[in-house]
Amino acid sequence: MENVRSSYENLVIQARFQNGLSSYLESASVESALSRFRSICGEDGVSLGTAVREQHGKDESVHRCRPPDVVVFPRCVEEVCALAKVCHEKHLPIIPFGTGTGLEGGVGAVKGGVCFSLRNMNQILDLHQEDFDVTVEPGVTRKGLNAYLRDTGLWFPVDPGADASLCGMAACSASGTNAVRYGTMRENVMNLEVVLANGSIIHTAGKGRRPRKTSAGYNLTNLFVGSEGTLGIITKATLRLYGIPEAMVSAVCSFPSVQAAVDSTVQILQAGVSIARIEFLDDVMINACNKFSSLSYPVTPTLFLEFHGSEQSLAEQVSTTEEITQNNSGSHFQWARDTEKRNRLWKARHDAWYAAQALRPGCKAYSTDVCVPISNLPQLIVETKADLMKNKLTGPIAGHVGDGNFHCLLVFDPNDPEELHRVHLFSQSLARRALAMNGTCTGEHGVGLGKRALLYEEMGSMTMQVMQNIKDTLDPNNLMNPEKVLLPRESSVSQVTKLY
Repeated sequence: MENVRSSYENLVIQARFQNGLSSYLESASVESALSRFRSICGEDGVSLGTAVREQHGKDESVHRCRPPDVVVFPRCVEEVCALAKVCHEKHLPIIPFGTGTGLEGGVGAVKGGVCFSLRNMNQILDLHQEDFDVTVEPGVTRKGLNAYLRDTGLWFPVDPGADASLCGMAACSASGTNAVRYGTMRENVMNLEVVLANGSIIHTAGKGRRPRKTSAGYNLTNLFVGSEGTLGIITKATLRLYGIPEAMVSAVCSFPSVQAAVDSTVQILQAGVSIARIEFLDDVMINACNKFSSLSYPVTPTLFLEFHGSEQSLAEQVSTTEEITQNNSGSHFQWARDTEKRNRLWKARHDAWYAAQALRPGCKAYSTDVCVPISNLPQLIVETKADLMKNKLTGPIAGHVGDGNFHCLLVFDPNDPEELHRVHLFSQSLARRALAMNGTCTGEHGVGLGKRALLYEEMGSMTMQVMQNIKDTLDPNNLMNPEKVLLPRESSVSQVTKLY
């Protein structure tokens, strides 16, 4: 027994020594790299300030802040390449940062290292109005692009709610309220410029290429869409654009049950109505929105709908949709026709996060999302609401019901460990219910830190091994946003450290 104890203690001492040595060597590497960083970005392009590092070590998730050792602010792809080469030489982790609006801890510097803040790369480079595409740098946000496009008759419709950076949206495979008609980032990214871990540049569809379709080679563009910064830094994105619809109209319809609301959704899609948005809010969520946004909708399961098209096509879409919803015991539509009313309606939907938090002042919110085949959505929502009641949790539900994707916004007291534990168990159970219904553990938030084990359950060991092999090929030293998406390869020493 003494020998076992002695061996265990030796391993702990060894682990502590190695961890301490590793930290010392990393600090030394950062220190030796700083002058080179400054020569690349200038004095103002490198920050060691605590506030700046903390700002770049967290997103909108509940995962704790993990600041990088240093933040750099490159101004062009050449500077990104030069910085990446220094990090590669010094074995320093690289964490790309856009606007910090992620929801799964994707920007935390788990192993320290260098945060590449891309806000200074904010140029809209190539707009081809006649071809309906545009190329942007990573500092350009969704709202910024649409403001730039305002007088062209074009827009970019992928709308996750937050004013996220477009390259960050590509990295996380974002979508949002318009995805039922216009698709997600996966369908709307045509080409990417990516800086790899060793500082080399690739163009996923060929330099300057922007055809509307291609069957040439492997689909590298979609390999990097959703990679969450673990394979490379996206420094340009070529995106599909769409014509601004001639007319838009929004409506709200209340239902006696979740089943009736989802049945209406399925039937609307089956009828071929090219609806632009169809959003579901449960009774708890609609009550929160009523209070927060000064609305007066019935506190029952509710659909927010929006139609795009010509005046004539809108009349047909609306007529068909009204007939379907009323056949499912839906209320008469409450309309929002002019731009101001429509914007107010959708602002209320996008403010659902803040409305949920307002249900329990002083508490925090955690938004988790899953996605299932639409036919399974009513059962999943009903079981989720029952689980919330069983665990005495506050969790309003809102979702992109046309895609089978919904969010549960869990509001909890961060100072109550027991409640925090219940939130964790609930979110795991929700994801596993979705997997049991042939769905996914995340429809649009991504994996980050929070859903790595669930991704393994979803994909299986062989598929995960292929993902690991891709990571090892592109980033053999595991420098690109380490410990995100893929579970870390644990050594015996690090396991002992965790036990101790």
